[in-house]
Amino acid sequence: MTLPTIFTLTAFIAWALLLLVLMAIMRSQLVLRGKVPANGFTPDNAGLSPFMQRLARAHANCVESLPVFGGLLLVAIVSDRTAITDPLAYMFLASRLIQSLVHLVSTSPTAVMVRFAAFATQIGIGLYWAFQLLSSMLAHSAA
Repeated sequence: MTLPTIFTLTAFIAWALLLLVLMAIMRSQLVLRGKVPANGFTPDNAGLSPFMQRLARAHANCVESLPVFGGLLLVAIVSDRTAITDPLAYMFLASRLIQSLVHLVSTSPTAVMVRFAAFATQIGIGLYWAFQLLSSMLAHSAA
């Protein structure tokens, strides 16, 4: 069954899109209220509220990691090896959401540790998937 893998890939993309839409809405309000000129934004939202800066970074984190983790999920889907990714797909997605949400809420030392733990979980899962996918492909090509 591939539902966990396909759902996770789709939800990961949707989450990155949601963060982008939230940033666009907040930026639009700042422009419409005359607080920031339309051309006054930087990619990291420097000079804006700490929340806006964290939102930009949370979105960038998703965009930066999507090719790696999304790529692994896509490889599993197209190679019909979702049995490798399905068991941990929802845990991966939960870790990604936790990382982003904690990033949006706080930068306290505890929050940073929680955020790193969520990120480390994603890294561990990604390494496991990559190893298992490669091993499965090598075994298949040797047979």
